[in-house]
Amino acid sequence: MIKIWSMKKNEEAAGKKKPKTSAAQIRVQKGAASPCLTRCVFSNVVAIDLTELDLPSTMKTHFPDSADLLNFSLTITPDEGMYTGGAFNFSFAINTNYPHDPPKVKCTQTIYHPNVDLEGNVCLNILREDWKPVLNLNAVMVGLQYLFLEPNTDDPLNKEAAQEMSKNRDQFLSHVKSSMRGANIKGVQYTNVLVQ
Repeated sequence: MIKIWSMKKNEEAAGKKKPKTSAAQIRVQKGAASPCLTRCVFSNVVAIDLTELDLPSTMKTHFPDSADLLNFSLTITPDEGMYTGGAFNFSFAINTNYPHDPPKVKCTQTIYHPNVDLEGNVCLNILREDWKPVLNLNAVMVGLQYLFLEPNTDDPLNKEAAQEMSKNRDQFLSHVKSSMRGANIKGVQYTNVLVQ
């Protein structure tokens, strides 16, 4: 009986040492090579809902801390459309309630875009009211890239840019190009996003 009691205590102690893994971590690392990942906190493996990513060459993910898959960045370098030639950086923060909550996405640069405000907030319907747990990171990233191909003036965060795009497209294109070079437009200093 004492031996059973001691074995149970050892099992409990071992169980306490294992870090708990949230649903978000499991979903984000789904399909990773290491079998211990469902028990461990990302042991030196950067698992690419990341294994399901099917990103074109115009999108790259960056993981500053390989042990933290819930915080990373995405760089989009459009190869067509009015934002061609720029590199646009977005931060992703995935909370532990993912996939029930969408990731928090912000543009880390000040850009002139109808769907991105000056603080970097992004207006993408699947990051708000249209988010569903069946959506994944790939859907968000593709949605972000699409905003550079076809900015949406019907649901803008930067209303001034949206109005200009609707009413005076040539002026809007001029402001986009100038802002991408780091110009000051109407009192706002934009980030130089041109790829060197």
